[in-house]
Formats: sequence, structure tokens, C-alpha cells
Amino acid sequence: MLIETLKSLFERDLNKLKIEIESYQNENNLWKIDKNISNSAGNLCLHLIGNINTYIGGEIGKTGYVRNRPLEFSLKDIPKAELIQKIEETLIVVNNALNSLTENDLEAIYPQIVFEKEMTTGFFLVHLSTHLAYHLGQINYHRRLLDF
Repeated sequence: MLIETLKSLFERDLNKLKIEIESYQNENNLWKIDKNISNSAGNLCLHLIGNINTYIGGEIGKTGYVRNRPLEFSLKDIPKAELIQKIEETLIVVNNALNSLTENDLEAIYPQIVFEKEMTTGFFLVHLSTHLAYHLGQINYHRRLLDF
């Protein structure tokens, strides 16, 4: 049951991320920062893609994904179309990985120590979903503030 809920939430929010990125009228604004906004929408998008591909794709889905977290925040000027393609690929990775899980897998301890303590896979997946939603809200706000 939780697996289907998670699949639904990740699908909803990754599709919403794609819509937010597509909605930038001025592609250069994807990479803008202003005053107290320290991360651009483009960099937040790369961060979400890296995060999900690391913890869901690499660990659960065994995709072999290798994360370069510093690049998520330092790369600039990646074309909007490439970001959208990466989001679409990430959605496939999430669905494949979550389809491989059983409800018992959700109760097992997640194989990596992420927050300096053990947690169940189910708990960590819920966390990853809320992390996606948190940054999705930031991207939406960024777009409405800076894309004019």
C-alpha cells in the first residue's frame, strides 16, 4: 500500500517539477539567484535529480548511479530541454526501483546511514518525497519571483 502511495507522490511531484521547469518563459532565469535566494531553480532541479537517483536509483534500483553533489550546485546554463529529459529519466528510475520493493522491504533498515542514524527504507522514502516537495515549492516561488 505504501509503495503505491510513494509511486503516486513521486510521479505527481516529478511531473510537477517538469511543468515548473517548462514554465520558465526566459530560460536564463532558471539559473538566476537574487538577494537571499542562494540556489537557482536549475541547481535545485539538478540537486533533486541527483538526490533521487542516488538514494532510490543507485541504492534500491541498483542503477550504478554515481553522484557528484558539488556539481548539482555549481553547474550553470544546462538547457531546459536537458533538465526536462533528466526529470523524465528520473521518473522511470523511481518507478522501476519502487516496483522492485515489497512491503517487507519498507520495514527493513535502509542500507546507508544518511542522517547519522539508522532508519527504515519506508521512512527514508517518505523523507525523500517530502524533500522533493520542499524544493519543488522553492522552485515554484523562484519562478514566480524572477521569471518576468
